[in-house]
Amino acid sequence: MRYLIVFKRFFIVIIALTFGAVQLKAQYDPSFSHYFDMETSFNPGAAGKQPKLNVTAAYALDMVGFEHNPQTAYASADMPFYAMKTYHGAGLVFMNDKLGLFTHQKLALQYALKFKLLGGQMSMGVQAGFLNESFDGSKIDVEDSSDPAFTTSEVSGNALDLGFGLYYINKDWYAGLSAQHLTAPLVTLGETNEFQIDRTYYLTGGYNIRLRNPFLTIKPSVFVRTDTKALRADVTGRLVYHYDQKMMYGGLSYSPSNSVTLLVGGSFHGIVLGYSYEFYTSAINPGNGSHELFVGYQHDINLTKKGRNLHKSIRIL
Repeated sequence: MRYLIVFKRFFIVIIALTFGAVQLKAQYDPSFSHYFDMETSFNPGAAGKQPKLNVTAAYALDMVGFEHNPQTAYASADMPFYAMKTYHGAGLVFMNDKLGLFTHQKLALQYALKFKLLGGQMSMGVQAGFLNESFDGSKIDVEDSSDPAFTTSEVSGNALDLGFGLYYINKDWYAGLSAQHLTAPLVTLGETNEFQIDRTYYLTGGYNIRLRNPFLTIKPSVFVRTDTKALRADVTGRLVYHYDQKMMYGGLSYSPSNSVTLLVGGSFHGIVLGYSYEFYTSAINPGNGSHELFVGYQHDINLTKKGRNLHKSIRIL
């Protein structure tokens, strides 16, 4: 599904640039196999979910071996803070998604308000971002470069992008519901083309299953997204080994009718490194799957007032 979505975007944009002023409609956001550690990429309510400075980065190389295959770089940082007798979260997200001659860039700020609810913690988050879309027409290889149906220069456009999310944690489980591109931004590329970005909705959740062995935990999670035209669901299971400051994990993720993904990772000198390889279950060569590298770093933040720690993490990562 992931490669069908990206190539759908590619061919729709080509048709648009060929036949003039039309609106483009296709699923816009890329998917990440490490979604469970990159929740602020789709839910601003997850900003500051732990009493730590949380920095993450990822690089995805999709459909290896194909020309103009998608390449996505992502980076984010979030942290909690205490003000006006209330806990809050703040985050910053950057993403650069390159697909052939097209580049999609996003820079967004996030804010989350946190409060106690039914023995857990509820967060309500908002996101305001800036989108930049560009197409490098100077690299199009056509017989007649003067054909007005093809742009022969780089065209770009930008738009304001808004998002909203709810994120709830209660002991060993969590759940999130969010929406991106709330205003369905319409980006103008040059003078004759428009790029329509549809609203996209996300549902995620997970649970920590404690085993008799105190060093091992099973962490199942689910991730669902839809723009009301296409839907993708991922079900993931990880076995995590945690001892002292050391952590290792391995797992599998399954997306029905789309792919199977292998995940491995661990902590090295305080930095978490993760790798995944996505095998597509359709008629595509297993060697043409997708690679993803994840890097994470956390630093404790002391949210202490009058000698008491008023913030306690209730989620075990």
